[in-house]
Amino acid sequence: MNSRATSADDFEWVASDGDLARLVRRLETVSEYALDTEFHRERTYFPRLALLQFAWREGDRLRIALVDPLACDVAALRELIASDRLVLVHAAQQDLDVLSHSVGVVPQRLHDTQVAAGFLGYSSPSLANLVNAELKANLPKGDRLTDWLRRPLTDAQRRYAASDVEFLFDIRDRQRDRLIARGRLDWADEACAELLTRRIGPLDPALAWTRIKDVRTMRPRTRGVLAALAEWRELRAMSSDIPPRQVLADLALQGIAQREPSSVEELSQARGVDDRHVRGGFAAEILEAVRRGRDNPLELPPSDGDELDRSLRPAVTLVSAWVSEVARREEIDPAILGTRSDIVDFLRGADEARLGTGWRRDLVGHQLGDIVSGRAALAFDGRGGLVLRPVD
Repeated sequence: MNSRATSADDFEWVASDGDLARLVRRLETVSEYALDTEFHRERTYFPRLALLQFAWREGDRLRIALVDPLACDVAALRELIASDRLVLVHAAQQDLDVLSHSVGVVPQRLHDTQVAAGFLGYSSPSLANLVNAELKANLPKGDRLTDWLRRPLTDAQRRYAASDVEFLFDIRDRQRDRLIARGRLDWADEACAELLTRRIGPLDPALAWTRIKDVRTMRPRTRGVLAALAEWRELRAMSSDIPPRQVLADLALQGIAQREPSSVEELSQARGVDDRHVRGGFAAEILEAVRRGRDNPLELPPSDGDELDRSLRPAVTLVSAWVSEVARREEIDPAILGTRSDIVDFLRGADEARLGTGWRRDLVGHQLGDIVSGRAALAFDGRGGLVLRPVD
């Protein structure tokens, strides 16, 4: 059903607590709504919400509202968002992070049009590509570097923002029909639900070192110092709400870790360190982190492959090849069917292995078990693909 009687040129602008309360009351009368966010985090540690876009159906009409979080208290949305209403989104992961930080809750039920598209022959499509392919429509062009925190927003910016939710109902309806026809609606629902089980919010500060280059080539003691410094930097960035690089650049982290300074004078000689890093309490905190790290050398945790029994490591390549082949045949995004991490979990017999449960087990998991046990083998089919053949 096409319900776009309202377009991206016809929407409500919500910029007061009273207007937001009235919007919430209207949304509480529907069982589902579409949602998107605009935010910035270039100058802050936590994402700063700049705009919320809502769309919902009232009879045969689509309604759109843009909420200005700079002008009203978005805490009023908490109960609505935390309810069991179905929320339509596209590429939800960042939106979930933003909602968690700014509103304090995330939806309980999602239909992510990007995830659902992965069961219909697409591979992580953008919203613009999906709208064009499914509805033969074009989203308005917008500036990728728009400053969404600047007020007032131009008419073009508002139309661009509104278009992010304008088509989600129509896309969902088409996806639902096609998923039902192919017997995959439950698969898509399960994959969308998995989004809500992923970690939401900032990285554990104790793991901040894992994002820094060249850590695998360091000695355990140097790596321990780097890990302590990276954790200190993350915590300081969080408390000041600034990007970690503004506290201390990666180059400085590595330079300090290599030198292991024990005095301000030695600290000042480390590469990447400038005057502000050697003043007062700042320098004392860095030196204390160096001391902690020096006393706690850090061995690398095993990689995915290292966790496997040596006899099973060659199976990773075989299993990966068959997962890719099944994804191609079934027109499923390979990243949804199974990642390398999923394959390793399956091979090591992890209870939580995704390839051994649910729709993935039914589609490919039993075949993988046959490959690993030697009951089946892979062969080329002569047409550029693979076939699975039983082994006596």
